[in-house]
Amino acid sequence: MRYPALNDLIERTNNKYSLVIIAAKRARNIVEKDLFIEGQIRNPVTLATREIAEDRLKFHYK
Repeated sequence: MRYPALNDLIERTNNKYSLVIIAAKRARNIVEKDLFIEGQIRNPVTLATREIAEDRLKFHYK
């Protein structure tokens, strides 16, 4: 089983479309600002989804 589970992520973002947009924007932000920590995850999308799953990323809808 992969972590974070897709169902858990969808529950946090209300729907899969919002999840994709939020994760993509955060991943782009991680790459642009070079926010990788040495020895940790190198894939920005994986890092973004983990932040969503662990409630470390706050977002709101307009």
